[in-house]
Amino acid sequence: MTYQIQGEQGTWEVVIGMEVHAQVIAESKLFSGAAASFGAEPNSQVSLVDAAMPGMLPVLNEYCVEQAIRTGLGLNAKINKTSVFERKNYFYPDLPQGYQISQFLHPIVGKGEIEIDLPDGTTKTIGITRLHLEQDAGKSVHDQHPTKSYVDLNRSGCALMEIVSEPDIRSPDEATAYLSKLRMILRYLDTCDGNMEEGSMRADVNISVRKPGAGYGTRCEVKNVNSLKAVQQAIEYEAQRQVEIIEGGGKIDQETRLWDPAKGETRSMRSKEEAHDYRYFPDPDLLPLHLADSWIERVRETLPELPDQKKHRFMKDFGLSAYDANVLIAERARADYFEIVAKGRDGKMAANWVLNELLGALNKDGKSITDSVIAAGQLGALIDLISDNTISGKIAKDVFAEMYKSGKDPAEIVEEKGLKQVTDTGAIEKIVDEVIAENPDNVAAYRSGKDKLFGFFVGQVMKKSQGKANPNIINELLKKKLSL
Repeated sequence: MTYQIQGEQGTWEVVIGMEVHAQVIAESKLFSGAAASFGAEPNSQVSLVDAAMPGMLPVLNEYCVEQAIRTGLGLNAKINKTSVFERKNYFYPDLPQGYQISQFLHPIVGKGEIEIDLPDGTTKTIGITRLHLEQDAGKSVHDQHPTKSYVDLNRSGCALMEIVSEPDIRSPDEATAYLSKLRMILRYLDTCDGNMEEGSMRADVNISVRKPGAGYGTRCEVKNVNSLKAVQQAIEYEAQRQVEIIEGGGKIDQETRLWDPAKGETRSMRSKEEAHDYRYFPDPDLLPLHLADSWIERVRETLPELPDQKKHRFMKDFGLSAYDANVLIAERARADYFEIVAKGRDGKMAANWVLNELLGALNKDGKSITDSVIAAGQLGALIDLISDNTISGKIAKDVFAEMYKSGKDPAEIVEEKGLKQVTDTGAIEKIVDEVIAENPDNVAAYRSGKDKLFGFFVGQVMKKSQGKANPNIINELLKKKLSL
């Protein structure tokens, strides 16, 4: 589905590339032993290295390197056996060194790719240019004092993976699908928690416009966009802004812009720097990083089944649609829950109960699958009760509601409330005879050709049996007796 902007001078298309900063899940920072947890008191997790005290030397955190390799492998990317840490020089109040240790010419991870799932059911491959490791800056706090800004260095030195895409994205929908899939992969790998609201995953979105088939236009970078909705809105606004400037006879300045969610617009932050403006050079305190093949392979062996592999297996093994499989794999915990429910059972039936009943109830309460009081084994047991005709599908919904409220096992609820399905043909036949005897006019109307009345008779029998009569036996007996 092509996203196009209609201007006064015809049709334009948008070209998008993304730089995603993902904070590495690790107990300590990239070059120091200080803690890297979120939410601590300001400046309570700052070592002498993070504060750039004279004479302090960085020491590379091996686990952070392993997490970067794991992520690269999960992105089907090339792992570079030699990489170099460089100093990226710029001044900012929350950057105590006056430079950021990053990677530029020789990143740890090279080219890779991600398959994204689009709203119309199609898929598209987005290229990954590189992944490099770098340290985060601190945080300037502007709302604590009327005339002063404060600096919190807790984040200073935390390990970031900057994941840079190729300019393959062509619409706001593709951009959000890319970001969603990337976040999903990172969470499956357990290398980043993907919590955009906490700042542990942030997106810089590069946007330009062009006439279809023309060369790339001048791009603007929208910095630190922190939600999927904001990414969508920022692209729509910025693309329209650029089209209006070009059609008005102006030119696009390459610059960095900020997204203002309150006003729903981007605004200029600074002219865009080029790499040479940062005066990159190899950090003299850090040797080049050399990775052994054996270490890369050891990390590869620990990879979990990734979202796309899981999606295709669910479709093949359980006969699920691409849509249902995508919803189930959206969270690793959700996919694991479904697998327990579906094991040895009808996969489509298991998916329906997880997606429609359980997720429906959890979403209504603002909860996730990990908050469910119904264990996967209990939901599987409920499906077993339907499959062996102990209860009907209709009764099962009542049992589920009680399970969701109390956390009790389904068999216990069925026993307590006397909900077992009646499969005694004689008992059901007696109810069928009563219903036919009580509704002679409807019987005559049905026999004269009003077939739709069959549902009425089924409903009456179910009502008299309090929903306990086996529907298959009801249908069989009614067809037989009404055709006499």
